[in-house]
Amino acid sequence: MISVENLKKGELVYEGKGKRAYSVIEVPDRKHPEWLWLEYKDSLTAFNAQKKGDFAGKGRVNKGVSALVYQYLREKGLRTHLVAEVSEHEIICQRLEMIPLEVVVRNRLAGSTAKKFQRPEGESLTRPLVEFYYKDDALEDPFVSDEQALMLGTVQRQGELNLLKLEALKVNELLGPFFAEVGLELIDFKLEFGWLGKERSFVVLGDEISPDSCRLWDMETGERMDKDRFRRDLGKVEESYNEVLNRLRSRWEKRQ
Repeated sequence: MISVENLKKGELVYEGKGKRAYSVIEVPDRKHPEWLWLEYKDSLTAFNAQKKGDFAGKGRVNKGVSALVYQYLREKGLRTHLVAEVSEHEIICQRLEMIPLEVVVRNRLAGSTAKKFQRPEGESLTRPLVEFYYKDDALEDPFVSDEQALMLGTVQRQGELNLLKLEALKVNELLGPFFAEVGLELIDFKLEFGWLGKERSFVVLGDEISPDSCRLWDMETGERMDKDRFRRDLGKVEESYNEVLNRLRSRWEKRQ
């Protein structure tokens, strides 16, 4: 981790549904084009931002969960974009050439996939299912096959898609036990990756891993502890998000 004492937030680079990204400046005026300053927002969105909400401290929760997850994954040898934590709701991260694909890993059927195939929610899979979704808000991030992903130019060759699948499965193998230790089952989750280096030398895990991007069910009660509470108007959204962060902090920060 780098020291952030001499770093400050620069100009706004872009703003998404859940985060703002700024340039990074080292006092007095040295720019760091290889980094971004990410600020997690308190906004909640679902169904491609057709449903909107928020709660105070939501950005703090997502940043906190993501930072703990990425520190753990880094300890296990995976590359992530996390460079340093700045505050309760901000981090410094690597600037990546993002791949316009969402990589979804499913351990049980839930949500739209269960509905699409008219299968019961929670049905176990004999092995994890890895899927690609094309990142395009106007198209509502549609599912794409490998051939469609190549046709759209999201990557250059099939081997790069295979690499994304392999990396996603590595994350899955590590995060299952990680969440299980705090009594949460990882039902499914979304990842985003980007290239690092001029020669696209490394694929790096970016974006976030949080209750926004994972389905997490309490292993004793089956209670949903993720964004489905907002999607489905189940209530206790803020309480569930904070419970996930508190469980992880109480268990994993003791290991440091």
